[in-house]
Amino acid sequence: MSFEAPAPDLGKMLTAWEEFERGEQAPGKVLSALKTAGLPQVLRQLIDSGWTPAA
Repeated sequence: MSFEAPAPDLGKMLTAWEEFERGEQAPGKVLSALKTAGLPQVLRQLIDSGWTPAA
């Protein structure tokens, strides 16, 4: 039996970031929440698709 990670959850990522911006969470907690919500997969997908941020 293999482990399959759940799909990234953008809502959880945004919530974690907003909590950080309001000073409710420490940076380490935010990074942990972003990682478990799937930020690495989202970043890889953006890179693989050739996405670039708008100026």
